[in-house]
Amino acid sequence: MIGIGIIGAGHFGTAHARAMHEIKGARLVASCRNDAAGLADFTTDFGGKGYLDYRELLADPDVDAVVVALPHHLHTDVAIACAAAGKHIMIEKPMAPTVAECRQIIDAAKAADVVLMPGHTMRFTLPYLAARRLIDEGGFGEMRYGSSRMIKLWMEGNRRNWHLDPATGGGMLFTAGIHALDRLLAFAGRRASHVSAITATSFHEQKADDVALLLLRFGEEAAGQVASIGYADGAFISGDELVFDRGVLAVDFFKGVTLGRGLKWQPVDNSIEQDVAGRALVRQWQAFLSAVRDGTNPPVTAEDGMHVVACIEAAFKASRERREMVVVE
Repeated sequence: MIGIGIIGAGHFGTAHARAMHEIKGARLVASCRNDAAGLADFTTDFGGKGYLDYRELLADPDVDAVVVALPHHLHTDVAIACAAAGKHIMIEKPMAPTVAECRQIIDAAKAADVVLMPGHTMRFTLPYLAARRLIDEGGFGEMRYGSSRMIKLWMEGNRRNWHLDPATGGGMLFTAGIHALDRLLAFAGRRASHVSAITATSFHEQKADDVALLLLRFGEEAAGQVASIGYADGAFISGDELVFDRGVLAVDFFKGVTLGRGLKWQPVDNSIEQDVAGRALVRQWQAFLSAVRDGTNPPVTAEDGMHVVACIEAAFKASRERREMVVVE
């Protein structure tokens, strides 16, 4: 039985705790939160020991692996400490706010020989997996063009002050638009080489972005675009349109996947389910724990997580300087 610790037993820590109840071979044994009353409520609901200091959780011999679900700017020091304590690490996206910090985390995990997996949950949704299966088996050839969108309400109930400031890794792109960017990168099956972008704060009074439009090049072979928009009022849009050598796919995270060939659209069976996000998180944990048990690389690698951050770094610089930037890791 693998003992799990949650560092950051707040809004999304709760989602992780719920997923734990459905996982065989692992058990939530400890949680950490800097709010004593909130921590007491969390442990009452989900069990396990409660710690106000993450260092005490890392010293607990019952904890074999941790999930870091803290504000973005707190990831680096905590993740490095997790590695030093010999704990396997699932870390919420973004892995860190900068490429340099991502590299520090990766180096620490490699030195400690622990599994490090960034939590890009949408890669474990049924629509993504159905599209991925078609791409891998369907003779589509290469992706030549892709468009991915994350367009949603920004001021949700879990929004905190750190979300609103770029100094603490806030903003729509790092918080939610990153999902659309990661999906596009995963579907492309190659690293982005160049990024141009427009970023803005259009709907809210805050320092961080609530709009980002990215144009990516994958060498000379492919291109893509990402829309990250956190509106003040509207309805949720999340999906991708992918154009391959032989066929197109529309991936809708509310309606499922549709295949386009021969001038006809065909719905793809078994490509949508109830509680898309919750089921994806369960699959994400299953993949992480398999990597821990087997000593293998997880399906979403630390390098994948760093590349997404590199694209975002390039996007913000491209927007400031109004020119295309090379993606640098």
